[in-house]
Amino acid sequence: MKGTYDFKVETLGPCKIPSPIHFSKNRGDRVANFVRDDEFVFYNIDSYAEDGDLSPEELKQNLMEKAGPRENLYFNPAHVNAGICTCGGLCPGLNDVIRAVVRCLYIRYGVRRIRGIKFGFKGLFPEYGFDTIDLDPGVVDEIHKTGGSFLGTSRGGGDRVMEIVDAVEALNMNMLFIVGGDGTQRGALEVAEEIEKRNLKIAVIGIPKTVDNDLLFIQRSFGFDTAVMKATEAVSAAHMEAHSHINGIGLIKLMGRESGFIAASTALASHETNFCLIPEVPFDLDGENGFLKALENRLERRHHAVVIVAEGAGQELLQASGECDASGNTKLADIGVYLKEQITKYFKERNIHINLKYIDPSYQIRSSQTSASDSIYCERLGNNAVHAAMAGKTKVVIGLVHDKYVHIPTRLVTAKRNKVNPEGSLWRDVIDATGQPPLMKNK
Repeated sequence: MKGTYDFKVETLGPCKIPSPIHFSKNRGDRVANFVRDDEFVFYNIDSYAEDGDLSPEELKQNLMEKAGPRENLYFNPAHVNAGICTCGGLCPGLNDVIRAVVRCLYIRYGVRRIRGIKFGFKGLFPEYGFDTIDLDPGVVDEIHKTGGSFLGTSRGGGDRVMEIVDAVEALNMNMLFIVGGDGTQRGALEVAEEIEKRNLKIAVIGIPKTVDNDLLFIQRSFGFDTAVMKATEAVSAAHMEAHSHINGIGLIKLMGRESGFIAASTALASHETNFCLIPEVPFDLDGENGFLKALENRLERRHHAVVIVAEGAGQELLQASGECDASGNTKLADIGVYLKEQITKYFKERNIHINLKYIDPSYQIRSSQTSASDSIYCERLGNNAVHAAMAGKTKVVIGLVHDKYVHIPTRLVTAKRNKVNPEGSLWRDVIDATGQPPLMKNK
């Protein structure tokens, strides 16, 4: 609702009592911050240029184009030859997205040439010998009822830009939907740029898929809610094990190479997590302020503990191989197994009996069928991707921002990874929920 409103909050009087919570009022010290009374959030998100709300200078910045069907199209539906591929690791919702794209193209726009590309970008390379699949509602109507990818997926291949464009051109496609995360969308941008160099009229639309939720500007990527739901089930099992044994410890490793959103959200959702370790917040193992001492203190008080660790946490404590996977990501050392070994060693040296259970549900989570909320999200992402392509948009990713679907330039989405702010409200709430020290560092 447009307008000017007075959101001033009444108070009973000045606040003079120091808080017992050990947060920080300083910025840059990697300790969760208090919120000041002079911090605000803008109310008016929607702006209408024709109403004269904005100056010409303001029009040039910070305005995200809304996604949705356009009155006028760039492509004649009868001439559309669309392709869709899923790239990278598995993620809940892939089949929901495929289904939504196909049905919107076929039913809403009357497109009759829709092809699925098998096993990601590699399905376009002759040496693999994969044919495309003709898609229509009859083929995809039931695929959302299972996890995985109906088309198959694979890592890598996005750097073979010339060959990808050659294949797309040979298939006479003029619309390409690429479902994937950060690395996939960087490849999609390079593909779109090569298409532009060749003066081809091919729309390249990205649909954000990464359970790590690490794409910049996007409120959440699809599959994230399902991942948190399934991860919470693993935490519940770990808690039961820990609570039922003498000094029981449940250790759960979750996805999160550089971003700890799944670990942080699972800690909040479970209500049973006592420590959450993420890549954005470094920690020491040893020392009076280290993690192991904090874990010992927890066992002394409550005689059980549940620990969540994101796969990218604590990598500075391990020996990295320096190798990369097919997607170009640095191969991580296994922090879960390392923590299991170090926890066992620490308490054995102190002659303290523990019972530790280690759970890694990552692949079980990735292959899950979507939750209801994710299924809705996938449907709407797929529909808006089709609307964008039909309007001739390209080099864009469909995203959710302020609960609104928008077109975000792929170059911005892939500029850097989205990460948990160690001084922000999400991490502060995790510290409240777990009761862990704000920072487990000795210096």
